[in-house]
Amino acid sequence: MDRTTRLYALVEELRAAAPRPRSVAVLAERFEVSARTVQRDLQALTDSGVPVRAALGRGGGWTVDPAMTLPPVHFTADEAAALAAALAAAETPFAGAARTAYQKLVASMTGPAAAAAEGVAARIVALPSRTERTVRDAVERALTDGTVLRLAYVDAAGRASDRAVEPAGLLTAEGRWYLIGWCRTRRAGRGFRLDRITAATPTDEPAQPHDLAELLRGSTAADAIRPPALGPTPPPA
Repeated sequence: MDRTTRLYALVEELRAAAPRPRSVAVLAERFEVSARTVQRDLQALTDSGVPVRAALGRGGGWTVDPAMTLPPVHFTADEAAALAAALAAAETPFAGAARTAYQKLVASMTGPAAAAAEGVAARIVALPSRTERTVRDAVERALTDGTVLRLAYVDAAGRASDRAVEPAGLLTAEGRWYLIGWCRTRRAGRGFRLDRITAATPTDEPAQPHDLAELLRGSTAADAIRPPALGPTPPPA
């Protein structure tokens, strides 16, 4: 068993046993490697963001949060290549999460699927985003947590203003990203191009929920649709 396959199998072993921990000795015997190798593998999983953790005390060992992991997923070569291309295009926002997601996907794949994903990734380049990393992080946090976002914005005419925004969602059009939300300052729905946000500060204040389609109604983006790849998932068979 190569290391990539073993890392994936380690996670699945811990997920199947959760919430009971597995000791390093048991894992070493299970995968027929040394205890030191298991320790290195567990540290590599931790460093890559996999939610494995050590359980201290009598009967301790290593465990993983089953709610934070996925059961085995098998990708075709075409699906793996598509995922690599899509994640590479996610320059803003959620760029950091897209990068770690790609690393986890490749680590979990073997054979033609892994080769296809890595082959496509090696042939994709992107111009650096003009949106500051701090702005992307603040937008990501506000959208994920449902909190008010304070931002400094420069409109198309070059006018600067400070806004308090209740985020409703994201719009992508012609290679640009827009934050759509309820602007408390203007008391109306507004779209903010991310590369025109000069500063953004997340808050801990909960935002009121807003319907994205309703905020877009009557705007140039009124006909916006959910990307087909992000459509509703079919019900279980």
